[in-house]
Amino acid sequence: SSDLIRFGIVDRPDGRLKRQAEPVPYLGGLAIYLSFLLALTATLRFDSTEVLGLLLAGAIVVMLGLIDDLGVLSPWVKLAGQVVAVLTLMNASIYIKLVFLPSWLAIALSFLWLLGVTNAFNLIDIMDGLAAGVAAVAALVLLLVAAFNGRGTYAILLAALCGALAGFLRFNVAPARIYMGDAGSMFIGLMLGALAMNNSYTQVNRIACVAPVVILGVPVFDMLFVMYIRFRRGMPVMRGSPDHFALRLRKWRLSTPQTVLLSCAVTLALGLLAFGMMLASAAVAAVLLAVIVAASLAIGLLLRRIDMSL
Repeated sequence: SSDLIRFGIVDRPDGRLKRQAEPVPYLGGLAIYLSFLLALTATLRFDSTEVLGLLLAGAIVVMLGLIDDLGVLSPWVKLAGQVVAVLTLMNASIYIKLVFLPSWLAIALSFLWLLGVTNAFNLIDIMDGLAAGVAAVAALVLLLVAAFNGRGTYAILLAALCGALAGFLRFNVAPARIYMGDAGSMFIGLMLGALAMNNSYTQVNRIACVAPVVILGVPVFDMLFVMYIRFRRGMPVMRGSPDHFALRLRKWRLSTPQTVLLSCAVTLALGLLAFGMMLASAAVAAVLLAVIVAASLAIGLLLRRIDMSL
């Protein structure tokens, strides 16, 4: 930690979005990736194109994030690197496989989904324990889905990711001793996006194909909410601003640990609802989805009313 501070691999307080008392070391993302890789090396043979594709794409975003954490990448270069990682995944046959979608649409949606979730976790990493906590709960839900569907390899991948995040959380809860940085947030976003997308949801009804969006609903909601607020203000969508749902909840009356616990609880609730959608009839799944969408819109309207200017 002292070496990281000496070499400047730290997140420094700026009084705006970064309000920690002193510089906090980065490189937590590298620790998450290495512990994920170590767990897989002990439990899995790397003889699958999908597994190798995941590990290679993960390595690409970790390297990209490490360079960005040192402060030398423009947003467009970062986006270009993310596109390379997403195309690597798709080349390894990791894309949406729904028989009722034309292949061109499935590939286009896969590209947008993977890029979107990678950036959604990058955006949500603004509070001690938030991104890692939400990701750990989402990985646990996806692990249960994979185990329920008999997808052994995906279950092992998700168990390794969940374990790596749980280990990191010990040092990342408030007050954090280490941050995951862009390397960690982009890595967990890309992994969860890919592993959520390629699980099985539609044996009972087709509406359950949106289950990955529901399970990862917290980061997806934050990304759409922040983009909407910035768009309404005429701000560049990729420019940082203190408009995230977590910062608004903290401004309202919740502490950082309470905000993180609430976000994790909502992720678990959404995961259970997604599981319900998988097992229910099409009519019940449609009602559940309508309730989730209506609740999201209502919460968005309430959050927007919190004054962040003071």
